[in-house]
Amino acid sequence: MTNDILNQTVDTGLTAYQKCVEIAHNLWWSWHPDVVEIFRLVNPQRWRELGHNPIALLREYKPEEFEQVITDLAIHTRINVAYRHFKKYVGERPLWARQHAGVLASRPVAYFSLEFGIHESMPIYSGGLGVLAGDHVKSCSGMGVPLVAVGLFYDKGYFNQQIDANGNQVENYVDTDVANLPFEPALDKNGNKITIEVNTKSGPIYARVRRIRVGRVDLYLLDADLEENTAENRELTSTLYGGDQKRRILQELLCGVGGVRALTALGITPGVYHLNEGHNSFATLEAVRQKMVKSGMSFEAATRDVAQQTVFTTHTPVAAGHDYFEKSLVEQYLEPLYKALGLDLDSFMALGRKNPKDDDEKFCMTILGMKLSRYANAVSSLHGVVTRRMWKGLWPDKREEEAPIGHITNGVHVPTWMAPQIKSLFERSMPGWSEESIDPTIWSEVYDIDSGDLWETHCALKNRLFDFARRRVGRQLTRIGASAEAIEEAKHILDPNALTIGFARRFAEYKRAFLVVQDEEKFDQLVNNPDRPVQFIFAGKAHPADNIGKDVISRIVRVQRNPKFSRRVIFLEDYDINVARHLVQGVDVWLNNPRRPQEASGTSGQKAVLNGALNFSILDGWWAEAYDGSNGFAIGDGSTHVDSRVTDKRDGDALLDVLEHQVIPTYYDRNEHGLPIKWIRLMKNSIATLAWRFSSHRMVADYVQYAYMPAAGGLSVKMPR
Repeated sequence: MTNDILNQTVDTGLTAYQKCVEIAHNLWWSWHPDVVEIFRLVNPQRWRELGHNPIALLREYKPEEFEQVITDLAIHTRINVAYRHFKKYVGERPLWARQHAGVLASRPVAYFSLEFGIHESMPIYSGGLGVLAGDHVKSCSGMGVPLVAVGLFYDKGYFNQQIDANGNQVENYVDTDVANLPFEPALDKNGNKITIEVNTKSGPIYARVRRIRVGRVDLYLLDADLEENTAENRELTSTLYGGDQKRRILQELLCGVGGVRALTALGITPGVYHLNEGHNSFATLEAVRQKMVKSGMSFEAATRDVAQQTVFTTHTPVAAGHDYFEKSLVEQYLEPLYKALGLDLDSFMALGRKNPKDDDEKFCMTILGMKLSRYANAVSSLHGVVTRRMWKGLWPDKREEEAPIGHITNGVHVPTWMAPQIKSLFERSMPGWSEESIDPTIWSEVYDIDSGDLWETHCALKNRLFDFARRRVGRQLTRIGASAEAIEEAKHILDPNALTIGFARRFAEYKRAFLVVQDEEKFDQLVNNPDRPVQFIFAGKAHPADNIGKDVISRIVRVQRNPKFSRRVIFLEDYDINVARHLVQGVDVWLNNPRRPQEASGTSGQKAVLNGALNFSILDGWWAEAYDGSNGFAIGDGSTHVDSRVTDKRDGDALLDVLEHQVIPTYYDRNEHGLPIKWIRLMKNSIATLAWRFSSHRMVADYVQYAYMPAAGGLSVKMPR
């Protein structure tokens, strides 16, 4: 696109209001801080109250009122620049994609996921899996990789979390106002709105198809809240991961089979099917069915063809985390599907079993995904080892290490998770730097940044986090009827000079949020040291059905409410992308202590890297391949015991030992100017060695090279193992 064309976009005749509306209807704005700032400036208080939703904000103004506001703010030029950059972005395809993913231009990747975490204003995600999917889509957009994404729209989303007066998690579900979301109807080639139908033994399920633009990528979400459906089926897409096994199998049937049918109705012929976890494996069977109908192929031949096109990514190293369905459920709800494939019930069940002839074995979605894909991958090197061990029975003629499962380690979207202040510092100090670069030599220039500038920027972000946390805690206390004194005290929690450690993730028992407080006496000595104090900020949700996870939250909240720790331990309720953003950008240390090897990858610590926070972690997931002794801190040596209680005791002792003898002394070791020079060196080492390597741009480049291009018929390259 030429500069002349770019300049013309300012003089299109559109008002500033119309330009902002157009930008707001493409989630491109969500990872461009300068554009976010435009919306925030219009009305900072309402921007916060509306959950950072630009469409909701714009709907509160008449066009002429909005024009007056931006005139008063003198931001017309900023809007014009943002609009020009937006139009340039969506109007061109980057050179990288043309050079590396050309074959996908006419037959794109179809990326299936049950959740997408793109921005907090669109709550169709629960945690890491969804945020990973969102980052994957954003990087495909930035790199120009031809990809369409498919999922479900949950009108109540995941639950909003509150902590009650007794310290217990309370789940609240709130209807989403679809008028405040950037939806467009998905249209077929004749311009008609698309409604798809999926048959079950008990009757059809209908779903409308909603389209959302995420930069250059289209995200299609199926919504079953239609009058044509039964009352029960209308609820299928109401909540994420809610309900029983019946709802689960129907959600997965709708996303997989319905998603492929939606793409067909749209006139999209995928060159690659990428299944983000086993939830989406039914998509392969619909692709097989369509190939049988169109080409007259046998089931076996069509299965071989579809498997060649399919990439399957598993994120779950724990057997209980995979979806298994009873034979009775499969018969009741999937009979039309397996009959359309020319299969009987037993033949169909065999597709989801390790032992096809074992009639007592349930149907496993992960096994189906493994069997109907030629390119299967784990999400870290260690997870690859665990996954090959877990599923080696699918290939009885191969040794464990020969199981055809590689790994592509997860990464995070740098423009989304890097604080604008850090980005500005890099742009000033590192000529030629790009937040989208995966060239390690570019990132190594961080060593040239003035240490004082880096530390000052970090401290500013830390204070920003504390302001955010104080507001949140104050609101929590007000809601549960705390005393006026307690609410006033919340305005002064968190010491800006104290070592601040963040722990935020799903509160599953194996993630062991309790580990650091396991030895309360030792914990007390460390955090309440008057000369070298330490403070912790916790956040995270437990699944509504996970009573053990809920108990862990209650345990942390009890520690917070203990007078000994009230100024040293904070729990922030309702963990979401917004809370995560503040935490990873503001803490000094990111703590992660899962029970090895149950963390498939983990990406929250990768987000912290981008902002100079140091990882302090068990050698599990991505950290097992990232830690080099000079870019953060390791807990233990990677060994485990067959008795988890012994492992927990060892790891808890190691955590406190490293905290006492490495983390705390290094943080508080200051030079004559008050700078922690050794700490800052670790910060630079962390950024230089990890930021490029664990970015979603690197991750997507790996998928293109090792999976997408081979699956689409391009050059075959063996996936890393």
